Amino acid sequence: MTSVLLAFVAVVALAAFVISRQRALVLVDGNGALLHSRPAYHGLHSLIWVLIVGMASVIVLTVVPGLIIDSTLMARIAVSLPDEPTIAHELVLSDAKAIAASRLASKTDELRYAISADYSRMASFWGWVRAALVIGGTAAAALLTLRVVRASARARNRFETIVRVLLACMATIAILTTVGIVLSLIFETLSFFEKIGWRIDKFLFGTTWSPLSGIHTGHLDADKVGAIPLFAGTLMITLIAMLVAVPIGLFAAIYLSDFADRRVRGFVKPMLEILAGIPTVVYGFFAAITVAPFLRGAGESIGLSVASESALVAGVVMGIMIIPFISSLSDDVINAVPQSLRDGSYGLGATKAETIRLVVLPAALPGIVSAALLGFSRAVGETMIVVMAAGQGANLTANPLEAVTTVTVQIVMLITGDTEAETAAGPAFTLGFTLFCVTLLMNVAAQRLVRRYRELYE
Repeated sequence: MTSVLLAFVAVVALAAFVISRQRALVLVDGNGALLHSRPAYHGLHSLIWVLIVGMASVIVLTVVPGLIIDSTLMARIAVSLPDEPTIAHELVLSDAKAIAASRLASKTDELRYAISADYSRMASFWGWVRAALVIGGTAAAALLTLRVVRASARARNRFETIVRVLLACMATIAILTTVGIVLSLIFETLSFFEKIGWRIDKFLFGTTWSPLSGIHTGHLDADKVGAIPLFAGTLMITLIAMLVAVPIGLFAAIYLSDFADRRVRGFVKPMLEILAGIPTVVYGFFAAITVAPFLRGAGESIGLSVASESALVAGVVMGIMIIPFISSLSDDVINAVPQSLRDGSYGLGATKAETIRLVVLPAALPGIVSAALLGFSRAVGETMIVVMAAGQGANLTANPLEAVTTVTVQIVMLITGDTEAETAAGPAFTLGFTLFCVTLLMNVAAQRLVRRYRELYE
């Protein structure tokens, strides 16, 4: 039903566009010079109003009746099962909806069938109400916009005002979403530190990470929330990944932009960018099944003991994954350097290699730093490769041949484990807030570096 209503709204909006445009031309006998706004703006004004009213009606009349139905049925279930917890009531409602939709339910009984019948009846009633209101509201919006079509109507101004308001709303939503994420991180972090007696030093400088070990006693043990092993593992894997990705990606970009001919560039650049489209779980399998045994065998051949899961394996494969991000962005930045800088260098007798090293790369440095920062953020936030190739134990070591873990892996383990979400939320959000602060500081430092060289070469 929802798809049908959306299709109806789209058809009415297109019809309103065509009719409003034609009506504007008819009012001036086809002489568009007599109109304040071009005929297309009259059509766009009608189209955008019909879309706004129709889409808003569909969304509101889909969400609100659903909430009303669920709250009404939950109240009936609570009366029938007063001694059961809320989660049991939600299970009954879920089974009732499954029965109403002719799907398999976890359990069937008289209560579930009764609730299913009530749900079907209420859903049918609200479905007809929604259809009537959406159709009526959409048609009313189309008729009202047709009535305001006049030769003197400022259709273009109205349309552009509506577009500006919509763009401002989208920007506001993005800002509020960011603020909400940051505030949730801050509040959960403060709650976590309150539970461990505000021992922030234990979290930042402790070397033992086992935050859920004291849950059975009803409190968090401040001596077991040391995140240093996680920070060390994250930093080690990220550095290995950047040591692999930055040189290869940058040299590939230099070759493609200044040395490769058109045919080679047309083949190599798409092949590099294909790496960006490979799912991370595939990289994880590649690391665990191919790279790890290879490095372990190579290490044993020279007398080194390489663990089956190690930071080196995860870092190398993660670096391969990041190569297309750095190479593609660096290539675009290097190509954007004005040809006049190259010509001036050649005119002074510099070779191509000297021109790239002394002129092109310094001029492109802000973009290259941005590409490296993007790769760094991608490496810090990677989870699947680390889970499959580096391990999950909080091991504090400086040896890249041993198993380590990262902040993101521990966040996933805390949230998806068997522990209640409220209990694990504190450590997980605190790790997320710390990672957010580190990334923010990296962004600030990179922006200062970029600004310094941008002022020098602009």
